[in-house]
Amino acid sequence: MKEGIVQQSLAGFYDVLSDGKLYRTRGRGNLRKRGIKPMVGDHVEFDAPNDREGYLLEVLARKNSLVRPPIANVDLALVVTAVREPIFSTNLLDRQLVALEVQNITPIIYFSKTDLLSEQEFEKLQVAADGYRQIGYQVFYQRDPFADEQLKQLQAELVGNISVVMGQTGAGKSTLLNHIAPQLELETGEISQALQRGKHTTRKVSLLNIDGCLIADTPGFSSYEAFEMDATELPRYFPEFLELSVNCRFRGCLHLKEPGCAVKAALENGTILASRYKSYEQFNELIVQQKPNYKK
Repeated sequence: MKEGIVQQSLAGFYDVLSDGKLYRTRGRGNLRKRGIKPMVGDHVEFDAPNDREGYLLEVLARKNSLVRPPIANVDLALVVTAVREPIFSTNLLDRQLVALEVQNITPIIYFSKTDLLSEQEFEKLQVAADGYRQIGYQVFYQRDPFADEQLKQLQAELVGNISVVMGQTGAGKSTLLNHIAPQLELETGEISQALQRGKHTTRKVSLLNIDGCLIADTPGFSSYEAFEMDATELPRYFPEFLELSVNCRFRGCLHLKEPGCAVKAALENGTILASRYKSYEQFNELIVQQKPNYKK
């Protein structure tokens, strides 16, 4: 019996990566009976006499799973954030970061289109980039968005991890991926053509193995619209608030109107980003206004 990671799923077959080699497998019937559907990114146990005829025996516990794209055990998300065309939105970036914190996925913030900024605009946005760094996020912000040194550093972060790419339409997700791996151009083109052939086309889901980086074949993690949580849970998804909350007067402080709030004090002192606090207030209001979902 071997262990590996499901790298591709297509028409009932699962290609499993193990010790640098791919094995084509099928799921055993007992997985189906137990209601377990293997996903790309799953850590699995399998048996394979050769690389063409194998069987998945067990799907190991997942740390997370996404719907779009359907991938499990995601370690990193490359959050491609345009500073122009579309215009930079701290609110959208904070939504994405909260969604990733909920899923226990480590974000990497990559500012794109920085070459379109004037010197003054670049320096102004540097404050925001530094603010996110101070929180503890990995941030890539340079004058040349595709500088060789920056791309090499990014690839080093991705090695040995399962990664997805997210960001607004037009943020430059595919462009960045094609800079990291020029061979990707053809593959994304093939997928686009397959999707245009009709809605009944079987869609393959795969992780591209690029120099030891397993990256989702299409940028598309977009499940950051809804806040399916209680308002009391929201503060834990803002790492800087979580760190400060030990100094709040009240346990379970929501950092809104409570006296002796360390987060409000930090806001007044300018030691946390005002835009982050504004996002937090808005997200809290969205959660409070949401109608309960009885279908859960």
